[in-house]
Amino acid sequence: MSAEYSFFDAVSASFDKAAGYTKFDKGILEQIKQCNSVLRLHFPVKIGDKLEVIKAYRVQHSHHKLPCKGGIRFSDMVNLDEVMALAALMTYKCAIVNVPFGGAKGGIAINPRNYDAYTLEKITRRYTAELDKKRFIGPGEDVPAPDYGTGEREMSWILDTYMALHPGEVDAMACVTGKPVTQGGVRGRREATGLGVFYGIREVCNMPDQMKKLGLSTGVEGKRVVVQGLGNVGYHSAKFFQEAGAIIVGLAEYEGSISNPNGLDVEAVVAHRKGTGSILNFPGATNLATNTSALELECDILIPAALENVINGDNAPRVKAKIIGEAANGPLTPDADDILTAKGALVIPDMYLNAGGVTVSYFEWLKNLSHVRYGRLEKRFAENQNQLIVDQLEKITGQSIPADTRKKLVMGADEVDLVRSGLEETMIGSTHEIIDLWNQHPDIKNMRTASFVVAINKVGTSYTELGIFP
Repeated sequence: MSAEYSFFDAVSASFDKAAGYTKFDKGILEQIKQCNSVLRLHFPVKIGDKLEVIKAYRVQHSHHKLPCKGGIRFSDMVNLDEVMALAALMTYKCAIVNVPFGGAKGGIAINPRNYDAYTLEKITRRYTAELDKKRFIGPGEDVPAPDYGTGEREMSWILDTYMALHPGEVDAMACVTGKPVTQGGVRGRREATGLGVFYGIREVCNMPDQMKKLGLSTGVEGKRVVVQGLGNVGYHSAKFFQEAGAIIVGLAEYEGSISNPNGLDVEAVVAHRKGTGSILNFPGATNLATNTSALELECDILIPAALENVINGDNAPRVKAKIIGEAANGPLTPDADDILTAKGALVIPDMYLNAGGVTVSYFEWLKNLSHVRYGRLEKRFAENQNQLIVDQLEKITGQSIPADTRKKLVMGADEVDLVRSGLEETMIGSTHEIIDLWNQHPDIKNMRTASFVVAINKVGTSYTELGIFP
């Protein structure tokens, strides 16, 4: 990131573009835009024989809904500007998908590859204790989640530390989401962001008017897809597109990028990387010059699923995709956004498209508060009812239903089925809400601005209905 570039200012600029299409006065808009609470931390951790001072952050962007919600990332690139921007995007993201949280974000400025598991655990637990001191964590206050460089393991450490600090708190498990299922996590959380990306892009591809503008046929099947980043989000995005009949023509990771116009098998590429440490030299694929070269491949859909600012004013003119789905947070700079919009490409913005993670985190939070697994109460009842219907159908027709078909018809929904169904409903509903508003305002240039308008309307309404602004 250049010294002149501010991620938070870029988010604010997008906000300002959308604000003129809303009904709120300047005071309310300024309150919505600013970060409500910012925590900067420096704490010591004993590492071997030395004492290392760790720099970390937690930002709560909005308190219009509580608790606040947002991931924690481990990266030596973490800085306050980035955390503030991501917290703001979380507020707008939650509003768009009707998840009743305020936005938050956290980060620890370390490279996790430089530490062993024992040291990472010490850092994570100390960070959690510092958040707890300042009331920046709690089931009703602020609920972290995984992000870049963190996962289920780190969330388990956070949960255990919080529970040790709050013995007997009945809802303590809801202090963090993205946990292992055995620790109160929800089935379907791991793939949620990537699956949400797939649902969102698929719904846009199913809209004849949008595809007509782009000169594409409706549907996902047969479309050429490039995915940059093979972490949790990128891997699952690529996997679900491949399963739906799309052709993965390019993949990129930090060590390089590869392409094959006839298609790459995602699982085979992942296996190759595990065996060799790199996606390069995958059989049948062409190695590209750099890890960003895949962004410029001929394709229909480009999914940047790694870090921010990978598409900028320099390379945006060479991006050939007609649909850019922002699976990562902030992968396009504002000038790249303008260039691609002018070229007629459709940018599906991060603040809506990667909301699958927070949506399923919301389901996990509700599960922790209710203390019951999804499907436990109704699964067997539904199967018994379905069995009765199938039996009666066979009796009336005198025909036997094949065993595999019978199994599908009788099956009751389990937790992962209900979670995926809820996520699909959320992404489909939000897509149509954004597109409908965009259609009502033909002068809105792109889907990002339309998404911001939807978000501002919801957050502003919450503030005014709370009576904060007389």
